[in-house]
Amino acid sequence: MSAESSNQTPQRIRGLGSGLAALLGDGGGGDNAVSESTPTATRVLPIASLRAGRLQPRTVFTDSEIDSLAESIRQQGIIQPILARPAKDSDGDYEIIAGERRWRAAQRAGLHEVPVIVHFIGDQDALEIALIENLHRADLNIFEEAEAYQTLMSDYGNTQEEVARALGRSRSHIANTVRLLTLPPEIRNLTTAGKLSPGHARVLVSAHNAVELAKKIVNENLNVRQTEALLRAPAAGSQSPRRVKAEKSADLKDLEHTLSNRLGLKVTITEKKRGGNLSVQYKTLEQLDELLKRLN
Repeated sequence: MSAESSNQTPQRIRGLGSGLAALLGDGGGGDNAVSESTPTATRVLPIASLRAGRLQPRTVFTDSEIDSLAESIRQQGIIQPILARPAKDSDGDYEIIAGERRWRAAQRAGLHEVPVIVHFIGDQDALEIALIENLHRADLNIFEEAEAYQTLMSDYGNTQEEVARALGRSRSHIANTVRLLTLPPEIRNLTTAGKLSPGHARVLVSAHNAVELAKKIVNENLNVRQTEALLRAPAAGSQSPRRVKAEKSADLKDLEHTLSNRLGLKVTITEKKRGGNLSVQYKTLEQLDELLKRLN
């Protein structure tokens, strides 16, 4: 997928975060800013000239929320303009970047025109703006959020650190959220239906019998702490009464890998009930000297 080429926007070198700059009306700063990224002033467009965005991270819209917003629009109009960009395959049409719920509600309210701010931007910026607005409004379910993070990384070559920095999230939040995409469809469906919480889903990521546990959680109405205790409990018929050593989290392994790369030596992190240990393995005194130089 090409993230930057379109009929309206020439290909350009960019970094993650320019979508946020576009959302805030900042063309990128300095004499090298690209003028075509600057949004237009608010204009009124026919509602029929707008279409749902291809990169909209949100996929679930309930009738109740659309009806509620439609009633508000009937009373007060659309207070915040919809963000859109020219559609690639049709002159005069616009693809919604942010505000699809407002657009749907405006149709239900019987409006024929809506206020729109048009941005001339590429795919990655459009996805970034849509994701930022949805995150700020808490409109995304946890899996829509995870899919958007994954798209920014897999389709556009961004790292977890870059995504976290651009969106104002921690790297561990990005990593742990994306891990939810490994959950089977049954658990994703239970979570989006509200029968499991995002906290339950995060706990179930590390479970080997996740679907079975999910059904138990729903049937017995277990909270997140009870679910965590259930995962820590020894399996029935276990031959050894000793507590099985907990498997390292993917986040901890990632941290070990990052430190090992930066120090040039193998780093091992061991978690304990209170705190933990960090050990660095070296084979020669020269390696130890080099480590001390880096630390100084």
